[in-house]
Amino acid sequence: MANSTSANLKLTVQATGENSGTWGQITNTNLLILEQAIGGYSAITVNATTGATLTFSNGALSNGKDQVIKLTGTITGNINVVIPDSVEKTYIIENATSGAFTVTVKTSSGSGVTWSATDKGTKMVYSNGTDVVDTNFTKVSSDYTPTLSGILDTNGNDIVVDTGGAIEDDSNNEYVKFVKTATAVNEVSVTNAAASGAPEISATGDDTNIDLKLTPKGSGNLILDGISFPNADGSADQILTTNGSGVLSFVDNSGGTDWQAVITADPANAVAGQGYFANTTSAAFTITLPTAATIGDEISIIDYAGTFGTNNLTVGRNGHNIQGAAADLTLAIDDQAITLVYVDSTQGWLIKG
Repeated sequence: MANSTSANLKLTVQATGENSGTWGQITNTNLLILEQAIGGYSAITVNATTGATLTFSNGALSNGKDQVIKLTGTITGNINVVIPDSVEKTYIIENATSGAFTVTVKTSSGSGVTWSATDKGTKMVYSNGTDVVDTNFTKVSSDYTPTLSGILDTNGNDIVVDTGGAIEDDSNNEYVKFVKTATAVNEVSVTNAAASGAPEISATGDDTNIDLKLTPKGSGNLILDGISFPNADGSADQILTTNGSGVLSFVDNSGGTDWQAVITADPANAVAGQGYFANTTSAAFTITLPTAATIGDEISIIDYAGTFGTNNLTVGRNGHNIQGAAADLTLAIDDQAITLVYVDSTQGWLIKG
């Protein structure tokens, strides 16, 4: 019976009684091939446009049998590095080529594993005889970014943890970034919940009493469920008021009314909690009530120059009743001062004083 070769590493399989006088040399070569497959290294310079085909010579050392392969050279187009069909073997492959083009390691008939044009990292792959598969054990790009695919994202999108402390999507856009504080002892805990329960974000750590701080960027506001909090801190004794559309602002707590500078025209709709000194010396005009109103909202108006009798001030109802009537209110008495309080859709705004 004549010698044969193994399918994957092309070892010489010696038949009984064969190779008298050379049996030891052939055995030693087989052992060297095994050593090459376990820990061998080759640096292969690829062709700039066609890539390379790994060799598997029968009964001899050859580059396709190495465990670790470094691909070098300058490429001017997308290239393939080809492993012959039927070979079953694992590889650690480093893409150290120059040039912004893809490198694909594949079998003769398979589609293989591709390094992107900007990925000059290392992958651990295996050939199953018909194609090359990425193990994802060492899926490392140029910044050594591990990618967790199909584990954290049930939609099949990659979730990446980069070296800058950020969790990214599969397009390298950041989801969340983590910033280190030296000697940190406090942290944030995120707790899920059972049915009908509310998930919780809480401050936890070594300290007993810990604030939970949420900081917008620049002049941005903190918005919680449609409520926009002011970016500024406000001044002593000020209170928060709303414009009726979820935007909060600090106002002076002067009896609950935030008095505005003297006006001679409609201030683009009055705001609940504010007071207006209306000057009709030159001409009559209208102050329009807010579009939205809530029970207890108050708006105050004072005749600044004692001219309401000459140039009337009109209070535009803006879709709400005033004193139960679907009509605007005319203030026509000099030195008149009133406060309107909203109660409901039936009575609308009532005159308080």
